[in-house]
Amino acid sequence: MSSDHKLYAYLHDEILPLDSAYLHVSDLAIQRGYGIFDFFKTHQGQPLFLNDYLTRFYASALLMGLEVPLSEEELTSVLTRLIQMNGLTDSGVKMILTGGYSENGYNPGPPNLIILEQPLTLPSEAQLATGIKVITHEYVRELAAAKTINYSMGIRLIQQVKAKAADDVLYHQQGVVSEFPRSNFFLVTKDNILRTPAQEILKGVTRKNVLELAAKKYKVEEGTVTLEDIARAKEAFMTSTTKRVLPIVAVDGQPIGDGKPGAVSLDLLQDLIQLEEAQLEKL
Repeated sequence: MSSDHKLYAYLHDEILPLDSAYLHVSDLAIQRGYGIFDFFKTHQGQPLFLNDYLTRFYASALLMGLEVPLSEEELTSVLTRLIQMNGLTDSGVKMILTGGYSENGYNPGPPNLIILEQPLTLPSEAQLATGIKVITHEYVRELAAAKTINYSMGIRLIQQVKAKAADDVLYHQQGVVSEFPRSNFFLVTKDNILRTPAQEILKGVTRKNVLELAAKKYKVEEGTVTLEDIARAKEAFMTSTTKRVLPIVAVDGQPIGDGKPGAVSLDLLQDLIQLEEAQLEKL
């Protein structure tokens, strides 16, 4: 995208230039970090799996006691207009719902809805060929089923991740694995069973799609996954909107399987790409 490409955002019932979109400092997103969001991607200017993301957005708002000021039909219309105005081929669209302007910095006000769109970069061929390394950290997100804007722990651990020459951090509690700050976790056992955590996680849309794709070829299990399970696994990977299926080759410095991206992981990545292409054909 050229540096002079003008982007637009949605705020306060209008679409306006991105550099003119501001919140007042009294918003609870600023004062207390209170709010929710969701994020989907577009390809060829079309949103992928939008209904799933909208369903989760409204569910997160309900869990946090926030009311989305637009109906799903109205929000879809705004998203369509914004995507058309920005004219990006491949992008990520973020919908943010804040706690609103607060008179005392604690009590919520009418929520503010913000929609942003930016160019999107997917994992490179080099990343897919080599896989990524992760570390672990004992932590469970509060209200994990809601996609809140609170990423304090993940952000605080960035320097620790870098110091250990890793790419991300996997949360666990007393050895029971949950999720990454922005992705879901899968492993593949030596007999090609796919296993993924079921508790204390945000159920990702890509996770859902991969589970459905995998069930056509492999045995799939949602349940308890431990650090010991990871140590015995043949493969591991993460899933997310922006990462798709990204192989993990080491956890806490210990290789997974042969320390290379596995065949099952890469096979599911191709299945997911084909599903995305099929989704586009329907739009």
